[in-house]
Amino acid sequence: MYAIIETGGKQYKVAEGDVLFIEKLEAEAGDAVVFDKVLAVLGDETKIGAPMLDGATVDASIVKNGKGKKIRVFKMKPKKGYRRRQGHRQPYTKVQIGKINA
Repeated sequence: MYAIIETGGKQYKVAEGDVLFIEKLEAEAGDAVVFDKVLAVLGDETKIGAPMLDGATVDASIVKNGKGKKIRVFKMKPKKGYRRRQGHRQPYTKVQIGKINA
């Protein structure tokens, strides 16, 4: 059985026991989190929401919060002497999916 959830403006296909990296949540490691924006649950019987399923939730626990790999952003305008270098590390939350409640 797997579900499609929405969090952080993105959609994820999750199954029980999956570990995934999502946009940062305001919670600490070890906390339990419930995703209630469930778009579909597929398995023995298929349930598809329009757009969300009422009463369907996905339980998960937070493994850790962290930052992704650094990327470099470089802007330049030729012949003008304009150069800007900037680095960015996107924050993330690593979660482990527990139970899918359909």
